[in-house]
Amino acid sequence: MDRLDELAIFIEVLNHGSLSAAARKLRRSAPAVTRAIASLEQRFGARLVERTTRRLAPTEAGLRLAERALIVLNAYNEALQDTASTQLKGRLCITAPVVFGRRFVAAVVMEFQALHPELQIELLLNDRNLDFIEQGIDAAVRIGNLQDSSQVARRLGEVSIVLVASPQYLARQGVPRHPAELSQHQVILGNIGTASEWRFGLHEEGPRVRLSPHLLFNDVETRRLAVKAGKGVARFLSYQVADDLAEGSLVRLLPEFEPLPLSVQLVVQNMQRIPPKVRAFWDFAWQRLSQLPQLQK
Repeated sequence: MDRLDELAIFIEVLNHGSLSAAARKLRRSAPAVTRAIASLEQRFGARLVERTTRRLAPTEAGLRLAERALIVLNAYNEALQDTASTQLKGRLCITAPVVFGRRFVAAVVMEFQALHPELQIELLLNDRNLDFIEQGIDAAVRIGNLQDSSQVARRLGEVSIVLVASPQYLARQGVPRHPAELSQHQVILGNIGTASEWRFGLHEEGPRVRLSPHLLFNDVETRRLAVKAGKGVARFLSYQVADDLAEGSLVRLLPEFEPLPLSVQLVVQNMQRIPPKVRAFWDFAWQRLSQLPQLQK
């Protein structure tokens, strides 16, 4: 977690006198707020809050830290405002997965460019992790674990790998109650190069299902339309079908067997000094994308 985030969480806990209230205000989970306070106390080397009969209150050390934290956070916000008001120029290259970029990142890019009209922003949508150096990329949205330790990431949230089908298909073929039953169902895959089996559960020893797909589409949107048309069952990242699940045109299957969620991160190259235009976009995009309900648990 960003250390400025820890200070901001600490101030909100003091303002509200409650971990849960601060979590609601910040749209974080209560355990995440608890971990942030514990991490801050460990780094500070002293207890910062204590529980009274009704609420959390700062210790003497907590009061001292709060005074300095407010100075730091105010200076940081002023610096962001100064950066936002400074005319940024030149080329800025952003990359993101195709569907995620089309639905969420493109709007952020256009909003940021409107604030800085002298910037030329290129958005590359690709489901492969494009190389920062070869492609001249400044920032990227990545889903899953980072493979390059030279990169710096800010967590935006997480997505699940969900199995779905249409109500019409389930009325015709029945609802699977266990992954093993999927061998009796029509399966739709991304393409022939994808895995020939699906793994279920949180651990490697979870159920595995060998696949014999009858339809293969290398495009997410085509695959989604096929599932909505009742042609079979398929797996997606949760944000790709969130609207369909909300409106009931698709049904989530076997949620208790889903694999571990995948982190969604905003990534830049680990440089000694991030250029102002990249830092400004990184902060701006994080503020927008980390609030997406599609990335919350």
